[in-house]
Amino acid sequence: MPETDIFEKISNAYYHLTTAEKKVADYVVLRQRDTQYMSISELAEACGVAEATISRFARRLNYKGYNAFKLAVAHSTAGRSAGNPLSGQVLAEDGVSDVCQKLFAANVDAMEQTLSLLRPEDVTAAGDLLERADKVLCMGQGGSMVMAQEAAHLFSTAFGKYFAVTDSHMQAIAAAQLGPRDVILYFSYSGATRDMVENCLLARERGARIVLVTRFPKSPGAALASVVLQCGANENPLQMGSVAARIAMIFVLDVLFSEVCRRDLPACRARRRQVADALSEKHL
Repeated sequence: MPETDIFEKISNAYYHLTTAEKKVADYVVLRQRDTQYMSISELAEACGVAEATISRFARRLNYKGYNAFKLAVAHSTAGRSAGNPLSGQVLAEDGVSDVCQKLFAANVDAMEQTLSLLRPEDVTAAGDLLERADKVLCMGQGGSMVMAQEAAHLFSTAFGKYFAVTDSHMQAIAAAQLGPRDVILYFSYSGATRDMVENCLLARERGARIVLVTRFPKSPGAALASVVLQCGANENPLQMGSVAARIAMIFVLDVLFSEVCRRDLPACRARRRQVADALSEKHL
């Protein structure tokens, strides 16, 4: 039997909700599409309630937590043709040319959003931390780990202190052994994964600093970071790891890499030339 539409659940439970929970219900019903893109902090702020109220509201509707609630919203809006699991709102009836145009527009929009959200002072502060660090560990979970590996690869073409740590257990081990002159460069679209929060707490206990690339500057991870670099690209739970969101993160990475390199371009050029010479032997 298919799951009950979440908006029917809200309607059935409405008169049993508290005054604060009704504010949440009213907002979610009125702004169905917007809700699926929002973090718990953003929804709480938009409704004028505490984050705890959002959590209670989700549990009252028999969802384990906010993420499960948001996924239900995405499923219900998609069922009403108000949402789409594909980036760029690609439709089944679209031709290849239409698909290309829509995805191009979605990816450009993600970069434009990121450009408007990136604050120069935050890029400078992140660059300062990376420049002074003895060691930089690049981390993420799931699709964001791919971004962390890309970061470690890119920075390694100019600097020898960047390392990707991919396994969640190894991330905890590495974080527990960091020092005050070490930095974690963390990629997390949501800023709210359990492993990330645990690793950041471990790193902070050791005095290490954290640079976080995320969509949500009021997320639990952002609260633990020394510097937050915000990327654009809205992504609902059905669009897990959308290319647009990754392009937004790559844009932030490119800006950060350029900021660190431009501080000593002659030395950076020399090191990249050495790497290029070494890699030339790998090509036929």
